[in-house]
Amino acid sequence: MICRVGIAGLGVIGAKVAGRLTAGLEGMALSAVVSGDADKARRTLAVMGATAPVVSTEELARECDIIVECAPTAAFLSIVEPALDAGRVVVTVSAAALIEHMHVVDRARAKGGRVIIATGALLGLDAVRAAALGEIRTVTMITRKPPKSLRGAPHLAVIGVDMDDVTEPTLLFDGSARDGARGFPANVNVAASLALAGVGPDRTRLQIWADPTLERNMHTIKVDADSARFEMTIENVPSVEKPGTGRITALSVIAALEGLASPLKVGS
Repeated sequence: MICRVGIAGLGVIGAKVAGRLTAGLEGMALSAVVSGDADKARRTLAVMGATAPVVSTEELARECDIIVECAPTAAFLSIVEPALDAGRVVVTVSAAALIEHMHVVDRARAKGGRVIIATGALLGLDAVRAAALGEIRTVTMITRKPPKSLRGAPHLAVIGVDMDDVTEPTLLFDGSARDGARGFPANVNVAASLALAGVGPDRTRLQIWADPTLERNMHTIKVDADSARFEMTIENVPSVEKPGTGRITALSVIAALEGLASPLKVGS
């Protein structure tokens, strides 16, 4: 059986997922796309040889078994709610949006849908999920990014910091993952994923640094639990098109899709 996959958002992440589906992904076929710029999306699809139509969010939910959500944060609910109402599986990278709209999980439960967060951009979440079945005392995440990767974050206007003026490592935020997701909605989906896997967005502590000495987006997580104590760091290569998004993010989505179709799934 072939699963019909729809993609909402054909930007840096969506285009790469569409390309992999078009090239061939076992058990999956690209069936439809939603985009804020339909003409541009059609051109992108044509270049990769994809024949999937550009449709509305309602048509996407009706025609596809799996919806990959990688659209701008403002479009999250307009994509996810119709999909879950139709009982579909939603694969998303928008964990920061999800923690602001957790009612969609209840909606999925009521309608037979499912929400899957693609988490390949942050290591260690299997261990965090396992530790959360016992007692986790503290979870801390420290994110360091080149200043260009943080441009446009709403919190920068609040604290009055211009990324072009940052010449040394600068702490921009120190607080809960929930508040960090609000202040940096396009930059800390990994922190939101960590919070959902562990002790929640209010108990997960987050630091965000702008660091001009770095060329990669770096995330370190520190967990102290009754079952284990661990610390891990990942350095993600920024995408050329959008430095705030690591190259591994699109691969994370593709890996999540493979996990849904493959007879072997490694990791919880």
